[in-house]
Amino acid sequence: MCKKVAPAITESYQEVFRTKSGCIYQSDIEKSLLVEFANKIARFDIRCLQRLKSAVFSINLAEMATDTSRTTDVEIISLCACEHCYVLTLGEIINFRELLAGAFVMFELNSIIQERIYSIPVYA
Repeated sequence: MCKKVAPAITESYQEVFRTKSGCIYQSDIEKSLLVEFANKIARFDIRCLQRLKSAVFSINLAEMATDTSRTTDVEIISLCACEHCYVLTLGEIINFRELLAGAFVMFELNSIIQERIYSIPVYA
């Protein structure tokens, strides 16, 4: 039986965004992102992380909160072509949304800063 080892957060990873419930790290060297959430660390590329964000944000929280059936206590988030799966409660989904939204704001902010730095005209 093959035991899977969780990815390690090495020095090449820099913290992108942190909340009380988790953290997202980025490594330009490894060209990957680590998501530390729900007692696990998972490695993603940016496309998988975008799909994960879309999946998490597509969950209808109002319906989940008001439905009294037992099947809506948790949501299973599994992505195609991605080895990770999350089984999250309503509170965890809210926390995961906060983490993912914050990380994507930081990505966008970094892009804006890079664009502004490199778009400064050079006068001769």
